[in-house]
Amino acid sequence: MSSKEIDNEFSSSYLQRLTQELSEDLDKVRTADDFKADSVPFLVHALAQGTCQFSKDDKKRITQASEEKMSDEKNRS
Repeated sequence: MSSKEIDNEFSSSYLQRLTQELSEDLDKVRTADDFKADSVPFLVHALAQGTCQFSKDDKKRITQASEEKMSDEKNRS
């Protein structure tokens, strides 16, 4: 898997997990009176900045572990 593929997969997985963990807070933001539809890209960008705290090696390790877990779960089904 290329470095770009790892970054993309990690970012996607990170954002999914983050939105699950922060779902109540994000819902409050979304329903706030001053929140507008054009704020969504800004919010997504802000949340995605958290991926910068992980090294390339960490992203690779986490992505590989996630793929192995999904493969194991798929094989059990």
